[in-house]
Amino acid sequence: MLDFFKRGEVARDVRLHAAEGTLAPKAFEQLSILILLLEDPDPEIRTTADQTLNRIPVEALRTFLARTDIPIGMREFFGDRGVFPAEIPPVLEIDEPLVDTDPDPEEEEHDDDRGTAAQKLAAMTFPQRLKAAVKGTREMRSILIRDPNKLIASSVLSSPKVSEPEIESFAKMANVSEDVLRIIASNRAWMKSYGIVHSLTKNPKTPLAMSLTLMNRLAAKDLAKLGVDRNIPEPLRIAARKKALNNQSGKD
Repeated sequence: MLDFFKRGEVARDVRLHAAEGTLAPKAFEQLSILILLLEDPDPEIRTTADQTLNRIPVEALRTFLARTDIPIGMREFFGDRGVFPAEIPPVLEIDEPLVDTDPDPEEEEHDDDRGTAAQKLAAMTFPQRLKAAVKGTREMRSILIRDPNKLIASSVLSSPKVSEPEIESFAKMANVSEDVLRIIASNRAWMKSYGIVHSLTKNPKTPLAMSLTLMNRLAAKDLAKLGVDRNIPEPLRIAARKKALNNQSGKD
């Protein structure tokens, strides 16, 4: 989500919601977006972002700034505003948003059935769908991951609720955007899962260069199956067959 804001690819109404502190799912992302919006060309967005920053409880902010993974630039920014890291770093580096002025009614643990979720999403505005991507139910995420708007689809992957099995199911989908697959492949934690690696490699929508790299991590039986899979690009199928033969020759 932060990358879209940096590239200036976010509509005004969404930027205004973000300036109110209601979109980002994690504290670091929330603060980074708010700091970025202080330079927004729209004066209302700049003012709103500044007001939101000022509403964050100082102690919560000091505790957050004491985290070991906070970049020096963010610490310097808040230092200029008179807020400095706490002397004792937090025991648990929790990354919940530091301010949320508009709790989402869809933030429930149970999932809707698919029909209900689709009906709710159809009645939502763009900012509401964006928020549902981050805070909605599992069924909503399964629908929004395929949204034609890249910001909404990629925001699903930012949700603190998204699970590894969901990521594996997304990696199998041939009707998601390449951006979604690239984001999954760039996440080190997710790529520790063999199931996700396997799913990305087999997905015909995965960029060929990425699939060729991931192919090297497949087990022999999956590599052999890849070599005869007619649903994947031919260069990948040929490369898989060659690697399977080379592996077999090395054992003989």
